[in-house]
Amino acid sequence: MSELKSTEPSLETADTLLARADTLCRAERFDEAEELCRTVLDAEPGNAAAIHLHGIVAYRRGDYDLAVERLMDAITRAPRPDYYFTLGNVMATNNRPAAAAECFSLATQLQPDYADAYNNLGTAQRALKQYHDAVQSFCKVLELQPQNGRAYNNLANALLELNELPAALEAWAIAHQLAPDYPEPLSNRLFALHYENQMSPEQYLADARYFGDLVGRAAQPFRSWLVTTTPRTDRPLRVGIVSGDLRRHPVGYFLASVVGALDKQRIELFGYPTRMNEDELTESIKPHFSQWQSIATMSDIAAAQQVRGDQIDILIDASGHTTSNRLSLFAWKPAPIQVSWPGYFASTGLATMDYVLGDPHVLPEGEEAHFVEKPWRLPDSYLCFTPPQEAPEVGPLPMTKNGFITFGYFGRLTKVTDSVIAAWAEILRRVPGAQLFIKSAQLDFEDVRDMTVARFAAQGIGADRLLLEGFSGRDLYLDAYNRVDVTLSPFPYPSGTTAAESLWMGVPVLCRKGDRFSSHIAESILHTAGLGDAWIANDQQDYIGKAVALASDASRLAVLRASLRAQTLASPLCDAPRFARNLESALHAMWDDYIAKRRLTKREA
Repeated sequence: MSELKSTEPSLETADTLLARADTLCRAERFDEAEELCRTVLDAEPGNAAAIHLHGIVAYRRGDYDLAVERLMDAITRAPRPDYYFTLGNVMATNNRPAAAAECFSLATQLQPDYADAYNNLGTAQRALKQYHDAVQSFCKVLELQPQNGRAYNNLANALLELNELPAALEAWAIAHQLAPDYPEPLSNRLFALHYENQMSPEQYLADARYFGDLVGRAAQPFRSWLVTTTPRTDRPLRVGIVSGDLRRHPVGYFLASVVGALDKQRIELFGYPTRMNEDELTESIKPHFSQWQSIATMSDIAAAQQVRGDQIDILIDASGHTTSNRLSLFAWKPAPIQVSWPGYFASTGLATMDYVLGDPHVLPEGEEAHFVEKPWRLPDSYLCFTPPQEAPEVGPLPMTKNGFITFGYFGRLTKVTDSVIAAWAEILRRVPGAQLFIKSAQLDFEDVRDMTVARFAAQGIGADRLLLEGFSGRDLYLDAYNRVDVTLSPFPYPSGTTAAESLWMGVPVLCRKGDRFSSHIAESILHTAGLGDAWIANDQQDYIGKAVALASDASRLAVLRASLRAQTLASPLCDAPRFARNLESALHAMWDDYIAKRRLTKREA
């Protein structure tokens, strides 16, 4: 590349300047990096490498429109595979997975051994729910780079979507062996373990602590914060929420009515979304936040400095070990109080996470030892369901017209373990003519449908007893409950959001009592909605017995169906103002405890 024409006494080549700019960009010194890019472009306006790097700087700063403009310009001048790769990353971050997939595909066509492009192509395909294609892309990465731990992690994620839990667990184990300092496989595995709960709470906690230690070693926790040692009376508590699910997602549905009901004189909300995809639910909750700052492209230290600079009093993790979590940020302890709620249902394993927010049903006395965090119990429920604004009306009891009962389950097939299949098959055997309606997005894949039919066939239940349906939009999904008489919650990982939606649609839910937070979720929802122990079985035989008895009690089910929506709406499960007062009281009590401990420490010093 030619030298820059300049009157400056010290001449540097464009390559040298861009190398410096790249280093500055990686160090998040974006102003300086951009200045060097512009220096090159002032001398060589058509320098594709400088235009490309300028696009990267814009991307890292969150200016996606400028990033796309610059990257497209660079590609027009020099259609290089790495330029397509960068543009694909920008598209993926900006929630444009189809465009991202096209970019990564073009990169692999130009460079057939481009392993990183295949890896990101698989991630984009997974976002598009093209799970089989994603598996093939990740396998291509491993063909090129057999020791690529990140590819094994991504492969496991795609396998889980295809209901291949054992294979996913094996791939995560390999990922950790190959990349022991990479925390994501450990986090993904911790979440997936809840589908079967074959691990004791004690062993789960040991594994969660291992994860916490790993991310803790990479962090430099803050030891002091810009806070006073007085009760929060001069201004509201500043409460930050970190989540990738502030959108149409169970977390979004459970937060939507709460954020609007909080007293702004007591709680000031700050949103820290961990990914860029937003929708109409996002837009509806944003006005209730004083500040909304994406940390999707921020490093942990930059995000921690953002939180600390905002003088957040209490930072809430609303993801746990679910997708797009930023638990590694919490290891930096950017806020004096950190809380896990409502997106997870077990210990995060982080010593820097102070509390887990629950209720007496999901956090019963005697199970505190399951957590690194200190349990804090809200008086009614740890969840507040936001009723759909335009939900279908509750229809008549289907069995009255059909002459037989239809049991239903709407949710992830991964929760349907062999024990669940055995229990549901026994119910169908003992109730001649009964149907089982399973609705899951995973059933959109023919091999998953065939596998589901085969699993029931192995228990002596033919396909004629099953109604299998795939994904629907939310209105059609809710209306499908009008074809169900009783919802069967799986175990040990029970229904959560779907249980609340079922009750809202007039369909009672039968669940089993659990032995840890994750397996208590349906119990909490049923108690809060006023159904209580009558719909909570003690064990598998009790679960089967209760289901069989319901098949001969149409009158009871019809009466309950006619009143259940009103009962649910009137219960604490849907009482956002009541829940908001409870949440405010809990957060202020946490703050008061923190202040009391600081005062004690100062006196002792």
